[in-house]
Amino acid sequence: MNSDLKLFSGFLFTDFKYLMAYSIPLTSLIGFYFGGYWLFTTPFYIFFIIPTVEFVLTRLGIDELETSRDEKGIHWIFDVMLYLNIPIVFGLLIYSLNLIINFEFLSLEFVGSILSIGLVIVSNGINVAHELCHRTRTYERFLGKFLLIPSLYMHFYLEHNYGHHLKVATKEDPVTAKYNEPVYSFWISAIKGELLGAIKIQKNRLARNNISFFSIYNDMFWYAIIQLLYLLLVFILFGIKGLIFCLLVALISILMFESVNYIEHYGLLRKKLSSGRYERVQERHSWNSNHVLGRIVLYELTRHSDHHRVADTEYQNLKSIDNSPQLPFGYPTSILLSFIPILWFKIMNPRVPKDMYELYLKN
Repeated sequence: MNSDLKLFSGFLFTDFKYLMAYSIPLTSLIGFYFGGYWLFTTPFYIFFIIPTVEFVLTRLGIDELETSRDEKGIHWIFDVMLYLNIPIVFGLLIYSLNLIINFEFLSLEFVGSILSIGLVIVSNGINVAHELCHRTRTYERFLGKFLLIPSLYMHFYLEHNYGHHLKVATKEDPVTAKYNEPVYSFWISAIKGELLGAIKIQKNRLARNNISFFSIYNDMFWYAIIQLLYLLLVFILFGIKGLIFCLLVALISILMFESVNYIEHYGLLRKKLSSGRYERVQERHSWNSNHVLGRIVLYELTRHSDHHRVADTEYQNLKSIDNSPQLPFGYPTSILLSFIPILWFKIMNPRVPKDMYELYLKN
């Protein structure tokens, strides 16, 4: 192993490796600074540079050097690394809005800007919000919901925490992709299912306290108001072009986020017991990925099996679980493969546990 590789691999195993998560917004900033084709730096970085680096590191066995984790005692450092994404995401969004008002619709610059900011919002917005929304401290959950505003996905908090984690790996879960289900139809069913699921969860939570769904205690009502006010503010400050930009950015971030959901649970099912209940959630009910660079820039999201084992485990304490189903590639590569369903099915279907495949046949 040469000195440069030793230096890089050494960094990967320090606590400061999570600074790499800022590399995605940094590429976006570079793109906006130089303009033109540089505006595609972020998608190029995510879908070419990261997969290439992961391929090399996997070949060198770097992925296998850190599969378990010691409990981290200094939590405030890791928390601050999360909180910093809030000014980064909103700062980049405001910066981009000030620039795109000078771009022509559907121009190279406009399209590149949409992709760039959309990818920042899904990686450093929705992904970080997911981490914060699992925290027990009220202010952290508030920050998580705040980070969901640009994606127009605030209802994610309700459906994910009180729906997905209960129904994961069942046909009742809208974000557990079915065996042989293409990602494109999954986008539609997942987006619709999560929204309707959040409404149902909110309705049931209010009903248990004898409160009407049409009341000020309905969080879904406030999510809608906050997001509409956000769009109204954008329209007032940046006009129709800014509004369309933010709507398209939100759409890109949602589709990328649902693509992540797709690869995290594709084809996995829990058994229904004789009591009518499902077996408890186990590590084998989520795909694990230990490809080092992708998991670091996504705050260990790829160690998803451990996340579902104990949902409030902080990202720096998640570990790789060997007996979970394993993705053969990191998240960026897996997402690209999912865009070609025939290729995705050929690679992934043989990896679906046999007993789960048989459950699909029975049902």
